[in-house]
Amino acid sequence: MQTHFTPDQLADPDIRVANEILRACVHCGFCTATCPTYVLLGDELDSPRGRIYQIKEMLETDRPAPPSVTRHIDRCLSCLSCMTTCPSGVHYMHLVDMARAHVHRTAHRPLSERLLRGMLALVLPRPFLFRLALVGAFLARPVAGLLRGRLGAMMKLAPRRLSGPSSVDRPQVIRAQGQRRGRVALLSGCAQQVLNTAINEATVRLLTRHGVEVVIARGAGCCGALVHHMGKTDTSHAQAAANIEAWMRESARGGLDAIIVNASGCGTQVKDYGFMFRNDRALAADAARVSGMTRDITEYMAEIGLRPSVRPGAFPVAYHSACSLQHGQKITALPKRLLAGAGFTVRDVAEAHLCCGSAGTYNIMQPEIATRLRARKLANIAATGAPVIAAGNIGCMAQLAGDTPIVHTVELLDWATGGPLPAALKGVDLGPAVAQSAAMVAAE
Repeated sequence: MQTHFTPDQLADPDIRVANEILRACVHCGFCTATCPTYVLLGDELDSPRGRIYQIKEMLETDRPAPPSVTRHIDRCLSCLSCMTTCPSGVHYMHLVDMARAHVHRTAHRPLSERLLRGMLALVLPRPFLFRLALVGAFLARPVAGLLRGRLGAMMKLAPRRLSGPSSVDRPQVIRAQGQRRGRVALLSGCAQQVLNTAINEATVRLLTRHGVEVVIARGAGCCGALVHHMGKTDTSHAQAAANIEAWMRESARGGLDAIIVNASGCGTQVKDYGFMFRNDRALAADAARVSGMTRDITEYMAEIGLRPSVRPGAFPVAYHSACSLQHGQKITALPKRLLAGAGFTVRDVAEAHLCCGSAGTYNIMQPEIATRLRARKLANIAATGAPVIAAGNIGCMAQLAGDTPIVHTVELLDWATGGPLPAALKGVDLGPAVAQSAAMVAAE
């Protein structure tokens, strides 16, 4: 694609990167076939190719983002399916992130929109505030059915039960069982601490059972992804910098073999820290080191080797491949191999490349599109006939929660190697052998 940036514009390192990305695009259109919004809406402007043209014009003219461009960029899920499809290697993720930052700086949004975005950016990355917000959602549940639009979407996403803070999310060192084979830092996250404490607990049990010491580093918190995808790059960089500094302190203190992330949306962001801080002389080297050390929990378990399953009677599992894992991190077959190796019968989901509609805050900001994508995904999952859904991202789990129980991949791996049956599966008919195994665990 031909570009027309001025020399002064190209002096900006971000514009230089945008120019390289734009020039790599040959506008072939392969991306349109796998873009969820184009598949649903059939509008070229809601395809990656269409958005690239709009971004190019907006950045070249350096003009404020008009409402039309803002609308089409806001509708992008950042699922990154287009990057998997693109034969030219166009790095759409970095381009759309730059576009979102430009929109955030220049677009004139309605007051209600600004207030909602500000509230989400304030509350979601802070577990204490998020927990308070969910308590309010519980109190408002009797009237939740009367609410429409974004407010109704937020109410629907609130879990029906809310557990208290987990002890594993506090800064600490959790010793390995038996001989120590490794030492890792675990990103405990932000929203996940509130929505589902069982995920971090299962991760810690699985790692320590395999001889790995787990560190919850003091000062580490939200990865920055939620606000980064709103274009609030100053805030996202501050959150990322806090994590980098916390993990570097811990590495200097006791050494770290890896940084473990069990929410794939966060993992994609942390693995991009090196790019985020490429122009920061103070943090560039440490950021690149953090990105290089970061592993999804399934990656790390494959590296150290998963113990044989101790649970009889495997049951079928429909594996939902989170976009941030399959497109953002290019981890596709590995989680399924681990589940199969642990004795589960893994069933693939049709249209696995299409997003479920979660995408951070997307299911709140764009509830109509997100609801259609959710229904499409759940229909494809139901077609597998599996009694359980496994996923590797808390956002997807919240989005797909419904009649079929959904659990994190790590919860199943934990159970298979000696941990408790995931709470979401208690009372679910998984077969007589599984029921017997669960009874044995309960009796221990």
